[in-house]
Amino acid sequence: MWFFARDPVRDFPFELIPEPPEGGLPGPWALHRGRKKATGSPVSIFVYDVKPGAEEQTQVAKAAFKRFKTLRHPNILAYIDGLETEKCLHVVTEAVTPLGIYLKARVEAGGLKELEISWGLHQIVKALSFLVNDCSLIHNNVCMAAVFVDRAGEWKLGGLDYMYSAQGNGGGPPRKGIPELEQYDPPELADSSGRVVREKWSADMWRLGCLIWEVFNGPLPRAAALRNPGKIPKTLVPHYCELVGANPKVRPNPARFLQNCRAPGGFMSNRFVETNLFLEEIQIKEPAEKQKFFQELSKSLDAFPEDFCRHKVLPQLLTAFEFGNAGAVVLTPLFKVGKFLSAEEYQQKIIPVVVKMFSSTDRAMRIRLLQQMEQFIQYLDEPTVNTQIFPHVVHGFLDTNPAIREQTVKSMLLLAPKLNEANLNVELMKHFARLQAKDEQGPIRCNTTVCLGKIGSYLSASTRHRVLTSAFSRATRDPFAPSRVAGVLGFAATHNLYSMNDCAQKILPVLCGLTVDPEKSVRDQAFKAIRSFLSKLESVSEDPTQLEEVEKDVHAASSPGMGGAAASWAGWAVTGVSSLTSKLIRSHPTTAPTETNIPQRPTPEVPAPAPTPVPATPTTSGHWETQEEDKDTAEDSSTADRWDDEDWGSLEQEAESVLAQQDDWSTGGQVSRASQVSNSDHKSSKSPESDWSSWEAEGSWEQGWQEPSSQEPPPDGTRLASEYNWGGPESSDKGDPFATLSARPSTQDRSRLSWPGRSARSGGGRWRPNAPRGRWPRAP
Repeated sequence: MWFFARDPVRDFPFELIPEPPEGGLPGPWALHRGRKKATGSPVSIFVYDVKPGAEEQTQVAKAAFKRFKTLRHPNILAYIDGLETEKCLHVVTEAVTPLGIYLKARVEAGGLKELEISWGLHQIVKALSFLVNDCSLIHNNVCMAAVFVDRAGEWKLGGLDYMYSAQGNGGGPPRKGIPELEQYDPPELADSSGRVVREKWSADMWRLGCLIWEVFNGPLPRAAALRNPGKIPKTLVPHYCELVGANPKVRPNPARFLQNCRAPGGFMSNRFVETNLFLEEIQIKEPAEKQKFFQELSKSLDAFPEDFCRHKVLPQLLTAFEFGNAGAVVLTPLFKVGKFLSAEEYQQKIIPVVVKMFSSTDRAMRIRLLQQMEQFIQYLDEPTVNTQIFPHVVHGFLDTNPAIREQTVKSMLLLAPKLNEANLNVELMKHFARLQAKDEQGPIRCNTTVCLGKIGSYLSASTRHRVLTSAFSRATRDPFAPSRVAGVLGFAATHNLYSMNDCAQKILPVLCGLTVDPEKSVRDQAFKAIRSFLSKLESVSEDPTQLEEVEKDVHAASSPGMGGAAASWAGWAVTGVSSLTSKLIRSHPTTAPTETNIPQRPTPEVPAPAPTPVPATPTTSGHWETQEEDKDTAEDSSTADRWDDEDWGSLEQEAESVLAQQDDWSTGGQVSRASQVSNSDHKSSKSPESDWSSWEAEGSWEQGWQEPSSQEPPPDGTRLASEYNWGGPESSDKGDPFATLSARPSTQDRSRLSWPGRSARSGGGRWRPNAPRGRWPRAP
């Protein structure tokens, strides 16, 4: 029977990557990149080849091998595995790069920030403090070649070859015999008399001073160069001078050196070092401290190194959410760090957490997910959206908190392209129908109409035919004026989805009824839409061969052109409309209070003004059916609005700062729309496409809700639509034909609405806002 000896190198669970070793190590070890055979995870492998006649160096290498296995500290190079044979020594550690190579690469990429150096030196000094003060060991080899950097940018202390005990056990320091390393020895070592008084840390602190000099100035040519600090920062120079002083007795202990540098205004007193120290102790911090830390973390991430964010901050954020009950506060920094990840890493690390978050019942968590959806929607596939996310999101349509309902509506603009047939054309339309007809908040009804206009291109042809016309027609009868404007703009934004018959028989009659709307902004948009639809009809009438081209999108399964336009409007859903409700409410204080803007950090709760409920058009079974509102039914004016009853928590923040930067709806929006309409001349000779292009340029869906960038007051003498004497007997100097019309009333006041000069009880001249368009109400 034959027995074969096993090869320990072949059976070793780690292997070297076939490439030349990394340079920068003047000692006996050669550094190679390696990987674990089972998983392929990267590691670093230090290899020492035993050579005949080098017994002294072999003993040094074996001593370093033993130190690596026994010393464990976060700032010392982490030992994973090892192999010792008669021919070689292998020490496997975490994947690292020599500091010299790392600094050179960072200089070529734009330079290393002082924040990174401050934390790196903090780690090396802390490792020295552990060795000297806790283990009574002298490192005896602190230099550039003994420092390594991991993938997170953390500095690790290695080079344990020449370490010895500070208590004298095991003899004195081993002889190095390498000139490149002996140049870092302090001057007192040359004095063999032994009369120089020194502390056990004195030699290592001198070498630390040499390391600091080399980090900022490059390789140390000779010991005399230490007298010139060179590029060392001024806040570090006094402490550096203590390290390289001629008297070894006054060199500070590593612990005291850290304390001095961490003093206010010191080199290591900065946000980056404080963040790292907190992350090291996060497991023992109180929940309130963790909440405050994560809330403030997002502001600092932009100044932190990318590798640090990816490999150190991100794992802590994921751990805090998974096991620490951190909640919604981790979302903002989590998505900010996610920008540094590749698509594959994002799928592996962020998406599983996001999917789990959507099932949370925490309102703050849900609303922040909806507000920041654009940051991760591109990484979600359609099956995940339809089966794991959309079923949880739709619960927001039924939430009693208006802010949740509004954010849910706006999120549909991002989710719609990924929804399947049933979720998009059935489930979503059912919720939109209920919101548009029954929601007590006028701005939410308005936002629903706007969102429907933008996702209309994704609907099936049958759903578009059944939904769009009746939905926008219903919006034109909404008591909330911006909702009526949204209905008009909805018709305009989806103009290519209607047949010529629908344009002539269904849409134009509705728009014509709005030409006598009490609000001038509604009338302006209605006139503009009417001109565009008439131009389209006239063009087809003059050239019937255009009919097929004009109606090409009507029965199409999808409309790529409109889809691209909707995609370009995505900013509306996550930025512009965040303050839309606030702008609407400021100029319509009697309808519904404002929703909040996207919060970045929690602030004390801001009380909202007591609102007056907005009557909504009723619906039947949640379907899109046009219905006449009962003209003699008045709603109870004391209906309680639940806006102020909700626990807003941190959702009210930054609303005031956004409002301060935007003009009031009534001061800027209506004047700008009036000027746009007055400056646009309709010409029947234009093609339909040119008319719609003009619409988009002058009064587009996007621009219809955007406020002017400045808050300049209107010129002297300018009158707003709300300042007209809609129902009074005074005559208008400008001869406005609508100056005598009553403003659109609330439901409880409709019984008293009448034309000027006629008895309200006679009913002969009563204005009925919801009477069928195209004819006047008959006198009894």
